[in-house]
Amino acid sequence: MIKGAPLAIACAKAAAEIQAENIRVWDMRGVSNLTDFMVVCSGSSMPHLRAILRDIGDLVQKEHSVKPFKSEGKADTRWVVLDYIDVMVHVMHQEMRDYYGLEELWADAKEVAWSE
Repeated sequence: MIKGAPLAIACAKAAAEIQAENIRVWDMRGVSNLTDFMVVCSGSSMPHLRAILRDIGDLVQKEHSVKPFKSEGKADTRWVVLDYIDVMVHVMHQEMRDYYGLEELWADAKEVAWSE
């Protein structure tokens, strides 16, 4: 089973395939006890957010046989978290992302390089 950084990168690449915007991956070990890795990406509309969520879930399950343990929120709320236990994927409308400032909140986390 894929876990940790490889799973976070797989989620980021799945988001990139559906044109999610501003995709970032952070190593949260030593910064937060919630999870080991965070992936954050943005969508520009409700249909785009739904497509990002669908494709991350489908592609990661198809290619790596991993499903989220749980998800929190709905596309209509403009912020959904897919919880893979050691990886949390935040899919947010850009407006919500700007408002909550997760990048500033996790400024101590090391960003993980990945390529689209």
